Order: sequence, then C-alpha cells, then structure tokens
Amino acid sequence: MSLAAPTIEAFFTERLMRQKNASPHTVASYRDCLKLLLSYVHKTRGVAPSKLDFGDLDAATIGAFLDFLERDRGVSVQSRNVRLAAIRSLFVFASLRHPEHAALIGRVLAIPSKGGERTLVSFLLPAEVDALLGSPDRSRRVGRRDHALLVLGVQTGLRVAELIGLCIEDVHLGTGAFVHCVGKGRKERTTPLTKTTVAVLKPYLVERGGAGSDAVFPGPGGQPLGRDAIRRLVERHAATAAWVCPSLATKKTSPHTLRHTCAMRLLESGTDIATIGLWLGHASSRTTEVYLHAHLALKERAIARTVPPGTVPDRYHPPDKLLVFLEGL
Repeated sequence: MSLAAPTIEAFFTERLMRQKNASPHTVASYRDCLKLLLSYVHKTRGVAPSKLDFGDLDAATIGAFLDFLERDRGVSVQSRNVRLAAIRSLFVFASLRHPEHAALIGRVLAIPSKGGERTLVSFLLPAEVDALLGSPDRSRRVGRRDHALLVLGVQTGLRVAELIGLCIEDVHLGTGAFVHCVGKGRKERTTPLTKTTVAVLKPYLVERGGAGSDAVFPGPGGQPLGRDAIRRLVERHAATAAWVCPSLATKKTSPHTLRHTCAMRLLESGTDIATIGLWLGHASSRTTEVYLHAHLALKERAIARTVPPGTVPDRYHPPDKLLVFLEGL
C-alpha cells in the first residue's frame, strides 16, 4: 500500500492551485472536507493522518464517513454530495499517480450521489424588499454601508464571495454604470447598475474613501466583510424589517436570498432564462431553470392561455366558512 499524505498534498499544490488555478474558496472547501475525513478515519481506526495509506480510505470507509456527516453532524443531502464531489476529485487525481490502486479507487469513484428533495428557491416580494432596504439606520455610517450592500445585492444578484471580493475600482458609476467581478470558476463578468443603485453607491463610496484596491464593504478593521459577517448582517436587518412586514418572519432570509430575488425580478420583467443565467454567472442553464419552477405567476399565466374561448380564467376559491356551516345543518 502507498501512503496517502504525499498524494493529498500534491492534490492541493499541483492539481488545484497550479493546474486548475482554483479559487481560494474552492481550495478552502476541499481542505475542510479532507480535514473532516482524515479526522474521522483517525478516530475510527486510530491511525494518524500522516500514516494513512489508501487501504484506509476504501469505499466502505468513505461511505461510512458520508453517513457520519448526515447522522452525527446533521449536514443536508446537498452538503453530503458536495463533500463526495471533493473526495472524487482527489481520487481522480490519485488514479493517475497510483495505478496499482485502480480497483480501490474505482470503487470509491463509483459511490453515487444521494438523491434528495429539491425545495423551491426562497425569494422576497416587492414589499419585503422595501422593508429590508429600509431597515438599516442610515443616520449611522455602518447603516449606510449595510444599506448600500443590500441594494447592490438585490439589484445585481452577486454571490457572497463576489460581494466580499468587490474592490472600489470594480465599481464604475459613470455613463453605462456597472460592476465588474470574478465569479465561480474565475469567470469574469460585468453587471449593469440601475439609476437607483448608482444614486445609493455614489455618496457611499465618497464617504468610504480609500484606494482602488480597497474593499467596497469593509469591516471595522478595514478588511473586507467576511461571509459570516454578511450573513449576520442580512439576518439582522431581515429580523428588524419583519416588524414592518410580518411575512419576512416566515422566511429564512440569507445573502443568497438576495440573489434569488434578483433572478425572480428579472424573470417577472420578461427576461429570458439564458440572459438571467449570464447575469448571474451560471455555468449551465439548468441551474437557472429552478426559478421557472418557483415562479407561480408564470404558471398562472400559462393556465390562463389554455382556458376555453369565451370563458374568464380564475383560480379556485374555497366557499365562505359561514355558508359551509349553514349548508351542513
């Protein structure tokens, strides 16, 4: 058997960083997955991670690790499959360096992704968006920063990592205003800005100051806001906005909810799926199609087009409760 440690190290330094030029977020995600796996094997087998060989990482062990993630750590099916994808990537790399372990590697690669329920995407309605954007206290500097971040997130649909990596020089507020970002897979894209968003960003950036390479949305120390900080920011303002718009209390509002809201606004305006996919930086149109499934109004308009001629389209309405009571006497 061969030690796994040298191959794991080469997987990060050669495959991810040098050959694939993977983003720091991808490297961190794969690192966290393998740390969990190595810790799990160390606890169950008593072998130090640096002493593990490929025989300790067979298909049965990987399967038990995935079950452990779901059962003991409470991860979702989607997160389980993400961890499996990272492990597969490692073993594909290992297959090139260790043909002597082809049978073991093949059995690991044959582990299937787990099926699960696909929930509808959560997005905010116009009244909920207005309440959320009105939540930050704009008499304070931090409130003006939070307001600018929420406005930009709802209008552009930028991912959290893209908001974190946004620099002052990436925001162009002249004629044809737009923001430039580097998204998943290191794909660059530009997203146009509306007049409303420009009107919010202009005074904010003047107050923000700083050099072109500085973060648009800094934390207290001047460093870019982190992923958790932005999540807490959105959740805090959503909780405050729920006092004005109670329907927000029934929704789990996260930074990704802002992205979904942007997509649904584009869909409602008649924008086609291909354009929405380009706007959001999706690699496949299948990713964008989830918004079609979530958009009830589109389905209602489709039903309206299929009603017989001379009839008025309508939805089912339950009878009045009092009339139901009287009918039952």
